[in-house]
Amino acid sequence: MSAAGDRLQDTARQTALSLPDVSHGHPFTPGLDVYKVAGKVFLIVTEHPDDQIITIKCEPEHARALQRGHASITPGRYLDKRHWISLGPGPGITERLITDAVEDSYDLAAEQLPIGDRPRAR
Repeated sequence: MSAAGDRLQDTARQTALSLPDVSHGHPFTPGLDVYKVAGKVFLIVTEHPDDQIITIKCEPEHARALQRGHASITPGRYLDKRHWISLGPGPGITERLITDAVEDSYDLAAEQLPIGDRPRAR
């Protein structure tokens, strides 16, 4: 079953907040809910009701595969188009896909941190 826009965003938020050492706020603009691990952004949730997307970090090859398989996955809206993707509601966008994508994005951000700053293994 595909996730509607509000479920997509709620699933992404709940997943992010379940991970260790996550903070969130609105550092860029009030319409973007930003999630970080030790200061590194890994999830952006667009809060506009007509534009229900999430933007996450993604390995470039995996990003291309996801984009080929899902019309509602596009290059990252706000960040580097090679390392970020945006997911919108649509066919094949399941809660499992969202959860996996957010967790993978978190892991990619955490891997960029100095070893002493990385959160404990989840």
